[in-house]
Amino acid sequence: MTTTPDLATKARRLLDLHTAPEILTLANVWDVVSAQVVADVPGVQALATASHSIASTFGYPDGEHIPLDLHLDMVRRIVAAVDLPVSMDLEAGYGNAGETARRAIEAGVVGGNLEDQMRPLDEAVDAVRAVMAAGRAAGIEFVLNARTDAVARADASTPRADVLAEAIRRGQAFLEAGAPVVFVPGLIARDEIAQVARALGHNRLTVISVPGKSLSASELQALGVARVSTGPFTQRVALTALQDAAKALVGGGALPAGTRALN
Repeated sequence: MTTTPDLATKARRLLDLHTAPEILTLANVWDVVSAQVVADVPGVQALATASHSIASTFGYPDGEHIPLDLHLDMVRRIVAAVDLPVSMDLEAGYGNAGETARRAIEAGVVGGNLEDQMRPLDEAVDAVRAVMAAGRAAGIEFVLNARTDAVARADASTPRADVLAEAIRRGQAFLEAGAPVVFVPGLIARDEIAQVARALGHNRLTVISVPGKSLSASELQALGVARVSTGPFTQRVALTALQDAAKALVGGGALPAGTRALN
């Protein structure tokens, strides 16, 4: 696979954004117009796709139900529509994390999320290594946001200390395998975020922003978090606005006066 200098530059830029003093904030996108609208926001320096949102766009449930070819086609269109580095949600790798990463890079992607789905740790580490190897083979510093579901899938009966310890164990293993950052969805509480951030190291942890529950980006930055993204929630923001506008219109009202021509 031949990599263009532009792709390598974008990959380096994305990696630098994760290690910068300022937290990297990513409002996840799911199609060309959402990517263009977010990319036009002053201060936005990179984009990340949301697999849940892309799947929903085509009528599929989340969890690798959308065919990989269709998923990659949308991501390729997003990459072509913007000049920013793009990170793709690789889900769990579609059965072959290295090959899926190779195809994503071929589509112009320079980073990605990879779920462990709480598989045996050695299998999850092998998948991380395969993705990083795909990046090296393509001649780029692929920015893998290695995700552990240790918190998101934790049983309510498991002591919280044990849940966090497992998240840290897996996260540290992914870092040792070459991933530059670790994604731990489900971390909301300030003290838990601080604990995991300390254990993984400064600018090694990424989290998701949950409406009405999460700390602000500035607060997360102060705790040493490298990146905060939004997953499917940005699409839900858009759909909430759409449904609210439809309700107002059907109820005898009018469309919101502040509506802007963004497309």
